[in-house]
Amino acid sequence: MKLLLTSAGISNTSIHNALVELMGKPVAEANAFFVPTGLYGVSNGGDVARRVICGTLGDPFCDMGWKSLALLELTALPTLRQEHWLPPLQQADVLLVGGGDCQYLTYWMRHSGLADILPSLLQKTVYVGLSAGSMIMTSYGTTYGNHTLAPESDKSFGFVNIAIHPHLDYEAFPQNSMANLEKLAAALPMPSYLIDDQTALKVVDGHIEVISEGHWKLVDKI
Repeated sequence: MKLLLTSAGISNTSIHNALVELMGKPVAEANAFFVPTGLYGVSNGGDVARRVICGTLGDPFCDMGWKSLALLELTALPTLRQEHWLPPLQQADVLLVGGGDCQYLTYWMRHSGLADILPSLLQKTVYVGLSAGSMIMTSYGTTYGNHTLAPESDKSFGFVNIAIHPHLDYEAFPQNSMANLEKLAAALPMPSYLIDDQTALKVVDGHIEVISEGHWKLVDKI
């Protein structure tokens, strides 16, 4: 299983190179699917999703020059025949999962059936998460305010037994100061990676490598 768990997307050359290495081919030769669903769990999520797709918000993610890019809207999948969306997804090189609300994203990944096929899908396809899209693959996820009516459920899948705390020291999220995130990490039972928007974790079959041109901290449990 190959995961690239980012705070803010493909924000620098080091993270870009890590993605290319995981895929085994340049971005221009790779087919990608993008999951925007988690973004609907935040205020004005529809417009946020539009801007992420168009590349006018945040670091490059969808607008990287992919050979092809398709949308995978999880809320629509329960109403569609699986043969319409699953075969193309199984041929994709990379699954891009956007941020937003972990609880809402986790709920729809389960309800859509995508969660059931992730273990087999990710034997071939590289998973690239952004913020909440990264957090749900760990053992710790959070809820983004009160913007969603998704039923209370677990907020992550635990593919990697760590916690990721993205957007470290990001001015728009003053609660994400190093001191605050260290305090949160100290209360959790698993190791925590505090990462800024220039940092990502490359995970290959459980082995974790930090890719960074910024700053980060590991709060380990001994």
